[in-house]
Amino acid sequence: MARTTNRLTARGVAALKEPGLHADGAGLYLRIDQTAARRWVWIYHYRGRRREMGLGSLSDIGLAEARAAADACRTVLKDGLDPIEARRVSLIPPASRLFSAVANDLMDTLEPSWKSPKQRDQWEASLTQHASAIWRADVSNVDTEMVLEALKPIWSTKAETATRVRSRVERVLDAAKVRGLRSGENPARWKGHLSALLPKAERNKEHFEAMPYGEVPAFVSVLAGRKSVSALALRFLILTAKRSNEVRGARWEEIKGETWIIPAERMKGNREHREPLSRAALELLDTIPVSVRSGLIFGGWNGELCDAALAKVMKVNKVVGPTVHGFRSSFRDWAGDCTGFARETMEEALSHRVGDKAEQAYRRNTALEKRRALMDAWADFCTGRAGQVIQLPTRAS
Repeated sequence: MARTTNRLTARGVAALKEPGLHADGAGLYLRIDQTAARRWVWIYHYRGRRREMGLGSLSDIGLAEARAAADACRTVLKDGLDPIEARRVSLIPPASRLFSAVANDLMDTLEPSWKSPKQRDQWEASLTQHASAIWRADVSNVDTEMVLEALKPIWSTKAETATRVRSRVERVLDAAKVRGLRSGENPARWKGHLSALLPKAERNKEHFEAMPYGEVPAFVSVLAGRKSVSALALRFLILTAKRSNEVRGARWEEIKGETWIIPAERMKGNREHREPLSRAALELLDTIPVSVRSGLIFGGWNGELCDAALAKVMKVNKVVGPTVHGFRSSFRDWAGDCTGFARETMEEALSHRVGDKAEQAYRRNTALEKRRALMDAWADFCTGRAGQVIQLPTRAS
């Protein structure tokens, strides 16, 4: 299905030369005239009349700012007012003064330091979904009441999200103050301000329901009969006890012999992880045709699989309750109940930190083969190769 909004990209806009109207969607267009002048316009209908509102030159206003300006105009139109008349009497702020414009500029600045391109999407989604009134507002008008209005609905039910929203609003408002777009104290600051108006956020650790490890071999057997990319990825995830994003982003160049080297930017702890691959995991990779062994190992039609693709495999196979992330708990429960491997080896297999920095440095050189034995035992259990008796290794760290 063709996109109806956000059709343009910043790079695509810069390359546009052909005279005419180039649609971004929802009434926003880039108009290029015969003299090659390029400007943003928003086309709408008010009381049965088609109206065209100029938003500014492309040289002054980028794509993100133009979208923010059109969004602000759309809000005024929904309130029954004519946006052109509303701007004349200063009800609509200039695009550069919108909170969304300052936020986009800040994200442009921060993006090179982020370890994942998805962080920008997360920033924008959290602000547009939970602080939409602030997102559309003149940045100089954001006050404590607006911040509280955004936070209160999610403060007790989505504490982690609420804390991130508050922090991001605070950072954008700080940036606006430095740029001279607002003055006074930051209404989103916690210490000495919101701390007096909101209870301390209780961050409840999310619980991921796990499949009992005794049921895992049967499920792995079912997956072995499924040839979809999503099913292969889920089976590989179970065999390696890795997180969804670590598997979905796996690339062929990360496979070095019998070891999978996961780069730091895809790891939760921001540290490179060396994953020993079991015989079953290597055999799974061998089923993938040589002709497609470049780039993503489990690539979809549009690049990396989404997290929902793995969850859908479970749903299609009538798995109710247990989650994709829960297979890490299945592995840990099995290892604790059925083997004699050291706790440290089990935790390292889940890429959890063990000991202080000195111990971590030492174990990096000694623990890989111990983890390899553990992952071989887990894979044998999952694929039925272990039989009814699981051999317990001599306990060692």
